[in-house]
Amino acid sequence: MPSASSLFITIVQSILPILVTLALGYYAAFRRDFDAVQASVLTRLVMLYALPIELLASILSTPRAEVMTAGPIAVLICFAMIGGYGLIFGVLHGIFRFPRREAAMIAMATTGPSVPFIGIPVLGQLFGPASAVPISVGALAMNLVQMPLSFILLQQTKPSAPQGEHRANPLMAQLKHAFREPVVWVPMLALALVCVGFSLPPFLKGSLLLLGHTTGGAALFASGVVLFTRQVRFSPLVGLVIFAKNLVIPGIIYAIARMWHLPHMPMRETVLTMAIPSASINVILAMRFQVLEREVASILFFGTLSSIATMSFFIWLTS
Repeated sequence: MPSASSLFITIVQSILPILVTLALGYYAAFRRDFDAVQASVLTRLVMLYALPIELLASILSTPRAEVMTAGPIAVLICFAMIGGYGLIFGVLHGIFRFPRREAAMIAMATTGPSVPFIGIPVLGQLFGPASAVPISVGALAMNLVQMPLSFILLQQTKPSAPQGEHRANPLMAQLKHAFREPVVWVPMLALALVCVGFSLPPFLKGSLLLLGHTTGGAALFASGVVLFTRQVRFSPLVGLVIFAKNLVIPGIIYAIARMWHLPHMPMRETVLTMAIPSASINVILAMRFQVLEREVASILFFGTLSSIATMSFFIWLTS
């Protein structure tokens, strides 16, 4: 078991690149080297090419055995990410009457952890090769369910079309539009290929990830531009989302795991996966659909910064 000091250093080292890249984007916008329009070009690159390619490569690199035998870890992570998404969206939209698009964006920001950026180094040091299971499950839950569902819910409601053009069923029109997006159909295709036993040749994986690896950097840099152009600030909504994401959700998963008498290691893996702060891809979604851009960028910044303390707390709590 790594020492407390080494784990704290690992958490800081995992979060520091995110903050530095955000700061570079912020500085570039401050110098007028980039503006919101140019940040949207980076967003388009990420959503149409870099992210779908990275999803394809990462899912096809996941062994089928890990997908099929994740067990209680998969149940709890899917409960938190998918069930939590549905619950938050339903409460905000159905009870508090938030607009559909805002409710979907808040649900995504609250339940979508930054598994690739922070999960791989932190969980990898804690659990070694076993960390591949919660990381894979978290990535699949986000890429196969949360992202496509968000694309559908974040679509603009278009004016009524003439008779015979989706007027009777606007939901089907939104579904068709969403499924044209590579970030929706690519991960589903990749999962189907994994289930039939297809694996990605190493040379092809390297070729795909040359562009795919730009996803995180480009997304964070564009987010930094948004931090400047949208004048990031702390607000009650930002504070509530961060509180729910960094403390409430992993706390609930911890309580459920204790009630289920889940073995110690699966409990730790699941709780710490859900304690990871909100993902930068949420800012890209907010920019792509022009929904709560300032708020989601603020959640990314303040949530990532505060996660140094909250992740350390959950590492202590589950140790």
